[in-house]
Amino acid sequence: MRQLTIDDYVRLTQDIPELALVRGEVGVIRSTWFAPTIAYEVEFHPVGLDHQTRALLLAEQVILEEGPLLVEHVITTEESTLVGTP
Repeated sequence: MRQLTIDDYVRLTQDIPELALVRGEVGVIRSTWFAPTIAYEVEFHPVGLDHQTRALLLAEQVILEEGPLLVEHVITTEESTLVGTP
């Protein structure tokens, strides 16, 4: 697997209840941190909420999202933005 970079779509591999994020949610990497270990700031747009959630996650907490599922997520997010629904 290639190294994750900014603007990659990633899928959460575990629940993060304190941020109301559940395993399987798709987010976008917004920044990369390198010390003391590699971590990624990921922006999520949880369904049903009118705001974004950002989380600083370790590499093992996310996987790269590729293929048709990515296209479906982007279309769903854009459509909900266009019609004004979360």
